[in-house]
Amino acid sequence: MQPPPGQPPPGKRWHTREDSGIRLDAAMRWWHDDEPIEHPKIIELFNASLVLDDDGRYQLRIAQDWCYVQVEDAAYEVRTVDVTPDEHVSLRLSDRTAEALDLESLQLTPDGVLTCRVKQGRAKARFSRDAQYQFGELLEEGPQGHLVLRAGQRQWEVPLSLDALQAAT
Repeated sequence: MQPPPGQPPPGKRWHTREDSGIRLDAAMRWWHDDEPIEHPKIIELFNASLVLDDDGRYQLRIAQDWCYVQVEDAAYEVRTVDVTPDEHVSLRLSDRTAEALDLESLQLTPDGVLTCRVKQGRAKARFSRDAQYQFGELLEEGPQGHLVLRAGQRQWEVPLSLDALQAAT
């Protein structure tokens, strides 16, 4: 039986820019219509093409095409933590951009994963395991048990407690 003109076949649905069926889950996995997207080149394309529009909605923008996507938690993954030549801490993100770490935005999830705010504080980023390890390598115990981030000769107090970090591991 053929569907009525202008209607999708049974069991299928039309996708629109507003309802693309694409989502990024809390574990940073891409899905389409509740099926995992597994091809590495598609995943990398989606990661590199994710943008936050002026209204605070996430879009995939690929060339002239775009659609809205659902983001369940963090939109970006911190892939690498670098110390710049001028002794600042820089994050490389899953969208292939880099930006300075906003120390005040650091948080630790109940499952022990670091997160921070990126994109001028408008979006959340989740640290990958490697990035979290790299960040930990820059931490030292400071006075009164506070954590200090050291980048070359510079240092900053970190708004996380040593106890919280140890409890998360």
